[in-house]
Amino acid sequence: MADHLRAHDAALERLRALHPKKIDLSLGRMRRLCGALGDPQRKLPPVVHMAGTNGKGSTVAYLRAIGEAAGLRVHVFTSPHLVRFVERIRLAGTLITDEHLADVLERVEAANAGEPITFFEITTAAAFQAFSEVEADLCLLEVGLGGALDATNVIERPAVSVICPVDYDHREFLGESLEAIAGEKAGIIKPGGHVVVARQPEAAMAVIEARASALGAQILLMGQDFDAWSEAGRLLVQAQERLLDLPMPSLPGPHQIDNAGLAVVAALTLREARIDEAAIAQGIGTAVWPARFERLTKGPLAAIASETDLWLDGGHNPHAGEAVARTLAAMQGRDGRPVALIVGMLSNKDAEGFLRCFTELKPKVFAVPFDAETAASPDAIVTAARTVGLDAESAPDLRTATARAVASAGPPHVLICGSLYLAGEVLALSEETWPV
Repeated sequence: MADHLRAHDAALERLRALHPKKIDLSLGRMRRLCGALGDPQRKLPPVVHMAGTNGKGSTVAYLRAIGEAAGLRVHVFTSPHLVRFVERIRLAGTLITDEHLADVLERVEAANAGEPITFFEITTAAAFQAFSEVEADLCLLEVGLGGALDATNVIERPAVSVICPVDYDHREFLGESLEAIAGEKAGIIKPGGHVVVARQPEAAMAVIEARASALGAQILLMGQDFDAWSEAGRLLVQAQERLLDLPMPSLPGPHQIDNAGLAVVAALTLREARIDEAAIAQGIGTAVWPARFERLTKGPLAAIASETDLWLDGGHNPHAGEAVARTLAAMQGRDGRPVALIVGMLSNKDAEGFLRCFTELKPKVFAVPFDAETAASPDAIVTAARTVGLDAESAPDLRTATARAVASAGPPHVLICGSLYLAGEVLALSEETWPV
């Protein structure tokens, strides 16, 4: 996927070559580099550290919006980016500039002195360095992969650790069982710390609770210590000491009820006096997070789909597929219109499991290629769709697929889905749709 980079492009390309593996989970290299930089990870404002399989980005988006509504300066580190690398690093509310990033990367590269290190590790160190040099009140860190050995886990004392829903993904790195995957996610829990946990499968929850107990962490479990639900067009969050009556989450889909509730309780756990109920309400009602069931109204694909509604979601595993399918089912239930899916996925993802989530909606599937080394071929996606009983065909590109989807029975609700890389390619088609 094109990064649309300028001043720091050459530096990033050099950094990609410093380690032969894109992913090599370990903390040793990260600790060495942070030490060479003077340990910037110890110079951050209060940190909320976020792990989980799905929902991390949305929960971070709600927390950021809540913090900023309260007048806090909020640093944010997320991954991957959709269009431009700078999306990963938000300094006190504003994306890092190309020039600032180029300067930080140059200094971090010099400190690394050519030693082996992965791209994610060295760019995470760059984020810590940038954060340490800009004053802020709160820092939100999203785990890249797993948790225990993720580069972000050099943070020693987060104010709050958050574990979003855990499900099967990245098995080649995190393990084949749900217990193994949950163990990696639970690795962000720190001794005596605070941890807020989303609803989990029983097997995952048992691992997380055991880890928290072993470390003496104070744990809050959704569905037990707090909860969130919708009622009469409002979001209700029952925290330990209070009931909050809030606007419905700004991000669409029933799964956002839990994500928003998780963010609210994480925000309350910070015990930051400026985060009052008004700020929480404003944040929940205004949060923005691109490519998470985002309505596309600008750009060339939106122009092709001007007679219907076009949506974009980067979810790429069965758990995410279930959430998106529920959202589409609610839309279909209101107006009875059919659904069409434009799908691109990486070859190491469970295409059959993802597409099986949509079988009750009976969508027409249009499989597309995209620019990623491990992108599945459209023919492979067509085969997966047909295996689960869906009507499917391949298309040579996004524009053709969108035109065919719009022209299918309907007018349908059209969703582009299956990969964040594909979502980035969609948003990159026009500067009007670049995340800011």
